[in-house]
Amino acid sequence: MEMLDSTIISTALPVIAHSMHEDPIRLNMAITSYLLSLAVFIPISGWMADRFGARTVFRTAIVIFTIGSILCGITHTLPQLVCARIAQGFGGAMMVPVGRLIVLRMVRKSELVTAMSYLTVPAILGPVVGPPLGGFIVTYYSWRWIFFLNVPIGILGFTLVTLFIDNIREEGVFPLDFRGFVMTGMGLAGVVFGFEMVGRGIIPVPMVIAIIAGGVLFLAAYVLHERRIKYPIIDLELIEIQTFASSTLGGGLFRMGIGALPFLLPMLLQLVFGLSPFESGMLTFTSAAGALFMKVTAVPVIRRFGFRSVLIGNGVIASMVLMSYALFRATTPHYIIILALLSGGFLRSLQFTALGTLAYADVPQNLMSNASSLSSMAQQLFLSFGVAIAALLLHLSLGGRSSSSLTAHDFTVPFVIVGVLGIVSSLFFLSLEPDAGEEVSGRRTEIAVTNVTAAQPATITAD
Repeated sequence: MEMLDSTIISTALPVIAHSMHEDPIRLNMAITSYLLSLAVFIPISGWMADRFGARTVFRTAIVIFTIGSILCGITHTLPQLVCARIAQGFGGAMMVPVGRLIVLRMVRKSELVTAMSYLTVPAILGPVVGPPLGGFIVTYYSWRWIFFLNVPIGILGFTLVTLFIDNIREEGVFPLDFRGFVMTGMGLAGVVFGFEMVGRGIIPVPMVIAIIAGGVLFLAAYVLHERRIKYPIIDLELIEIQTFASSTLGGGLFRMGIGALPFLLPMLLQLVFGLSPFESGMLTFTSAAGALFMKVTAVPVIRRFGFRSVLIGNGVIASMVLMSYALFRATTPHYIIILALLSGGFLRSLQFTALGTLAYADVPQNLMSNASSLSSMAQQLFLSFGVAIAALLLHLSLGGRSSSSLTAHDFTVPFVIVGVLGIVSSLFFLSLEPDAGEEVSGRRTEIAVTNVTAAQPATITAD
């Protein structure tokens, strides 16, 4: 629900703007206000789950998000919509990290790969399902239904959480680091908002730079603050855990390409190739099919080759497939585009599953809530970086000539750059031990069984 909502609104913005008699560019505030709310409240999600119980916080988040969706659907002015989106962002900030935390605490490590393969489905489906679904709704119904759609999902989610989730909480919860909460919230909000504005021409460039710089200063202040207190809201010692650091930082570079993809592909297919939003969305939807197919193969692939080999080899191949999108032209047969998107969806989903599982392989249980919050913060930052880089490269491409119309060649450099970033991300995994994460992949057990089986005949002969 949260991942779908964050992308579905982009297709509906022109229609909403017309309905509210607003400039479509101003309606971008409906997206940025949501992202800012998300950024501010993600750091506190882990502490709240420990303090009040994961089920309590998760259900509350679903209720807040659903109520925020209803308010979005009944708004008539831009200020009303912005306030409702802020409420949605608060609910979304609690849902994703706490939902992941519930899985991490309830699932045995030997089953974590399977669990994470399903947990990554929304991250893959949201950006590809959102545009076609949003285009269909605003074309044939009212834009308000893109928000009302969340109501039955929210009711179902609340019911299932009540029935199946225990109210897991930590004993002896440390006091809230309020200063750290303010610093991380302001820092993350400044950086995310600043990078969202890069290349869009909505606010002056000096102001964008100042906002990003302010966010960086807040985050730097938090690093100093975290070293001086006993119970920081985000424990940066997690970075000393090699598997977590590699997955967070190396995976972040890979996620930049994923952040850019939902921005670049619809623009290429619609503005350059002349497809309708619905036609464009149906093409990009094929990558979701590849992501879903991967779910049945992730466990045997990771168990057979191990995390290190998968993250390096699959990361390079997935990045090269992403770079190949630079070759798309208006004359490219649609079946070629579909095959490229299908294979790309499969490979990216496998990479996300491996990254998401390895990140928590060596994290102690008492730091799981901190790790989930820090991981969500990093993902939000890197996704914003990806969109910003893509937007800036397109802006620079247009700035170099008199025409304001985009061509297929303008997308070549952005696709190549985000692909190169994905390849560079593989370097972070070279330092991993060959047996990294084997406890959660099940590979250690498989190797042990193989060795025992191989040794048995020799033992019998010797006897």
